[in-house]
Formats: sequence, C-alpha cells, structure tokens
Amino acid sequence: MLDRAARRAVSPPLSIQVVSDGRIGMENQALGLAEAVQRLTPADISVRRIRWRTLFDKLPSGLKTSWMLDLSSDPTEPAAGEDWPDLWIATGRATLPLSARVRAASGGKTFVVQTQDPRWRNAAYDLIVAPAHDRVEGPDVLSITGSPHRVTAGRLAEGAAAFAGALEPLSRPRVAVLVGGRSRAFDLTEAHAAELADRIAAAVEAVGGSLMLTFSRRTPEAAKAAMTARLGGLPGLIWDGQGPNPYFAFLKFADHVLVTEDSANMAAEAASTGKPVHVLPMIPLKPAGKFARLHADLRQRGAARPFDGTLTAWTYAPLVETDRAAAEVLNRMMRG
Repeated sequence: MLDRAARRAVSPPLSIQVVSDGRIGMENQALGLAEAVQRLTPADISVRRIRWRTLFDKLPSGLKTSWMLDLSSDPTEPAAGEDWPDLWIATGRATLPLSARVRAASGGKTFVVQTQDPRWRNAAYDLIVAPAHDRVEGPDVLSITGSPHRVTAGRLAEGAAAFAGALEPLSRPRVAVLVGGRSRAFDLTEAHAAELADRIAAAVEAVGGSLMLTFSRRTPEAAKAAMTARLGGLPGLIWDGQGPNPYFAFLKFADHVLVTEDSANMAAEAASTGKPVHVLPMIPLKPAGKFARLHADLRQRGAARPFDGTLTAWTYAPLVETDRAAAEVLNRMMRG
C-alpha cells in the first residue's frame, strides 16, 4: 500500500479547494492563503461556499454530516469520476465537520489546512494556520501574526487603477481610515464615533493632508452618520458603500492607515503595506484579550502604534505572513 507521501505525489498544477461559509472576511482568509500557494507553484483554485440547514446549524460539529447542508451549498465532494483536490483550505466553524473527514474520505490524497483556531479535533487536519494571538499549540500548528489575507502589491495596484483619478490628486499625507463596528469585544457608539472623528479631523488638518474613509458592514448607522458629518468637510473620499469598493485603492494611496481595534483582519492587512498603522480605540465590552496580544505583536514588529492624535511617520518591514504560511503548506505537502 502506498504511503501518504506517495498518495499525495502530484504534478503541477495543484488543485486547491477553498471552503468557507461565504462571508467575505472568512472566505478571504482561505482564498488569500490559496492564492499565496498559487504564487509559489502553478495551481487551479476552486471556491466552495457552504451553509447548514437552519434545523442543524446549531448542532455540535461532531454530529453534522454533509446531507444536513443547505441545498444552496456548493458541492464539496468530487462527483463520480472526479478526484479529490490536492489541497483543501477551509476557514470557520461551519467548515469543521467537512474538513475533519477529508483525509479519510480522500484516502490520504488531500492535504487539509484549516485557518483560525478550530477548537475541535485539532489532530484531524494536516496543518492549522492560526493567529498567534489565539495561542494555539501543537506539532501541526503554524502561528502567524494576524490572519491570512489577499492583500498583495499587485492586487493593491490593480485596485488603485479604478480610483486613481479621484485619489492620486489628493493632498499628502493621504490618511486611510478603516472603521469597524460592534462585536462581542467592542462597541462603536455614536458619541465615541464623534470623538474619534474630531481627533482624526484635527490630525489631518494639522498636516494639511486628506482623508480616505471606509466603514465595515458592522459599523452602526449612528456612528457612520456622526463620523461622516464631522469628516465630510475634509478633502478626500468617504465611501458610502455604493459602487466599486475602494478598500485596496485606499491602502495603495495611503501614507498612513488608521484602523479601529476591533478588526484583526484589517490590522494585519494594513501592516502588510509597510505603511504606519495607527490603532483607533473603541468601547470595550470585555477584556481585550487576543486583540491586545495582536496589537502588542504588531507594535513589536514596528508596524502599529496606538493613535495619539498625531500623524507621525515611521517605517518597518511589511508583514509577509500569508506568504510564509503558503511556503510552509507546500513544504509539509512535499514531506508527506
């Protein structure tokens, strides 16, 4: 009988299957890692989005089977006559029952990667790519600063092209402001949003700069309105959620990036640009825990500092954690 290394012996292009519940922030973690692998070796990537039927969604992962998936889900198992993928990259709680069974179902052919902290059956995956701030440990765990993402120099340049006419003429320094919203750990009240906006406005005006502001889907409407009212008079662009998303363009054209402390993804993506990352405080709903650890990690790397009301510039080596994770995935696949 062939050993695992022999069963996994493949010739490029690799077949990679990305699996998530379809939420963009979740999908981008797995897809970003897949794309980083593709930059290292020829690969074909397919994206699969799944969801569980409402009746079964709250069941423990160990009780879920594929027939419980909602009919709107993409197929995750190969059709008759098709092969399992060489590499399965999944993220999020919804994918765990599927990921945990892939090694056995594929006869050992498929290398299984789970991003984030599964908190369930950690030995079922070939590799867990987990944020260092989650403190996951084990021989098959790779800890990285933040989460895998899709931000690359090429993607930023591509995204910037559509907005060059609006953003390139803006006065420098250009300040990108990435605003999150309410979560289990933080809140963004109207009053706090107004206070942040006033501090941001003062900082931008002090240096004669311009503003590029975007909100997340979690930003409360009252907070949006408060910040828009106070910052709308500055030169720049406030994205209202209509039309193409300027997120990549903002990162490309920014000289400074301000990020609310509730988003590990936005902080890691901003730190991959090599531009100063200023962390904006929010209203804590519980101890900061993993977010405090992430921001401490970013500070140690020279990438981020708490926003102090000024726009002091500094330099550091851009984070390349997604590429590092991709190289480790390929290394472990070759080792079998």
